[in-house]
Amino acid sequence: MAFRYTMIGAALCIFIFYLGLLSSLLFSTSLQGFWEALTHPSTLFSIRLSLMTATLATLFSVLVGLPSAYALSRFQFKGKKIVDTFLEIPIIMSPVALGASFLVFFNTPLGETIQTKGIFFVFEFPGIILAQFATIAGLTTRLMKASLDEISPRFEAVARSLGSSPWQAFYRITLPLSFRGLLASVILSWAKAAGEFGATVTLAGAMPGKTETMPIAIFTALASANIEKAIVLILILVFLGLVTLYAVRWTGKMVRYD
Repeated sequence: MAFRYTMIGAALCIFIFYLGLLSSLLFSTSLQGFWEALTHPSTLFSIRLSLMTATLATLFSVLVGLPSAYALSRFQFKGKKIVDTFLEIPIIMSPVALGASFLVFFNTPLGETIQTKGIFFVFEFPGIILAQFATIAGLTTRLMKASLDEISPRFEAVARSLGSSPWQAFYRITLPLSFRGLLASVILSWAKAAGEFGATVTLAGAMPGKTETMPIAIFTALASANIEKAIVLILILVFLGLVTLYAVRWTGKMVRYD
């Protein structure tokens, strides 16, 4: 019994730790101050900007990550292990370092050409999407690969033997069978993008009304001693995170990172 109570006690300690941390936010602001901070135009702008950029970054990461995940899950090719290892770069690399790498790149001749004749990223809206995409693309691919790995290739082989093309086998067999896992991957990637700070603030800056996402707005609010605005945005991010976790569990299949 002592063993059981020790383990349960450890779990309760972690729960109490985080509950106390979140409770301190609620007791540090008044209801009127909370509402005023929530309805302030700058707060609403940061919320809209974060939701928009996180959605676009997730969409791009899925468009690239799903075929990449399928290739890594189903095919053998030269350099596969190297490609698979590079998916970990956004995980092991500091987000600030990732953002700084983009700044260096856009100061090279190729980077300057992209910005002058294509899309301007530094301290602009597209820079937010690029920073979030770079942060989640590897994670999205890794999570989707884990979902695809759980589906036996035999199902596709049977479909192929019955006359289906590779695209048809993927669309009619693999995609429906792995849908819940892929959906959970998308949800987790979106939440990661919405909470991204380091790469975004380094590449896109912290300009109010332009590139100030929710995490950046929290940073600038604390820097200007606007505690109530910071608390509002923190609670919104916590709420989004909890909703995300519930949505992942709702799919009936929690994706594990292997």
